[in-house]
Amino acid sequence: MTEPHHDVRGSGPVLLIIPGGAGHPMGLGPLTDALADRFTVVTYDPLGLAHGRLGEPVEDQRVEEWSEGAHRVLEAVLPEGESAYVLGTSSGGIVALDLLARRPERLRHVVAHEPPCVGVLPDGLRHRAMFRAVYDTYRAAGLQAAATRLNAALTGQEPSPDPVGGHPLSRDEELRNPMALFLAHVLRQFTSYPPDLAALTDSRSRLTLAAGSDSGGQLLYRTAEFLANHTGSRFVEFPGGHVGVAQHPAAFAERLVQTLTPLPGSSNRTRTSGPSVHRTANSPAP
Repeated sequence: MTEPHHDVRGSGPVLLIIPGGAGHPMGLGPLTDALADRFTVVTYDPLGLAHGRLGEPVEDQRVEEWSEGAHRVLEAVLPEGESAYVLGTSSGGIVALDLLARRPERLRHVVAHEPPCVGVLPDGLRHRAMFRAVYDTYRAAGLQAAATRLNAALTGQEPSPDPVGGHPLSRDEELRNPMALFLAHVLRQFTSYPPDLAALTDSRSRLTLAAGSDSGGQLLYRTAEFLANHTGSRFVEFPGGHVGVAQHPAAFAERLVQTLTPLPGSSNRTRTSGPSVHRTANSPAP
């Protein structure tokens, strides 16, 4: 079995980054640039989409498989006896939660930024059905219609009717588009994943739930806040919104450093103001 795809740069303690969407680490270069002078930044690419596999067949994905791949990456890069920091954002945040629940022994601290495991919420069944409806829209009317519906769901808007003229992507078109792969093979499976709340509670001193300061009142802010409260973990606001990691990389990196190396006596709950992020129908996937 070949080792999972990943890239390594920088020096210092290991920081594993697990991207969102279909795991394509596109747009993360400025973030790793900002972190590489303080960490050995390891960027995980679970489907190998940035390593020559974009366009190859993809099956429905499982959180547990991505988590095991992340563990194998850490086993490959971690020096003996050392532990790693982890940042998982969006669907990658769900993987980070699973990794902490299953493999806590090699982890120093995990930051899960807006993980869309909405089933934990009191109204979680409704939100899971909403994500299934996004998938159905993608299959019936194509990428733009599904992205518009997903954006409405995440920001609390009423979804508009599917636009006239939308059409499904061909198989070849789908395989060459990371957002399409996310909608087709990741969205339903990851948003229906039930995190192990007991295991996360046991590891709460090594877990921070995070959400964008511009996401206040939105679905995934509420999910992160609920998980933090339920497990007794720290909750931190990061600059921007759901895709602050790509849109405000320098400020996001600085907040991450502050979160991973907190000042003595810091609160269990940290808020920060940051540059505004305005979400659009073409915003990157969870």
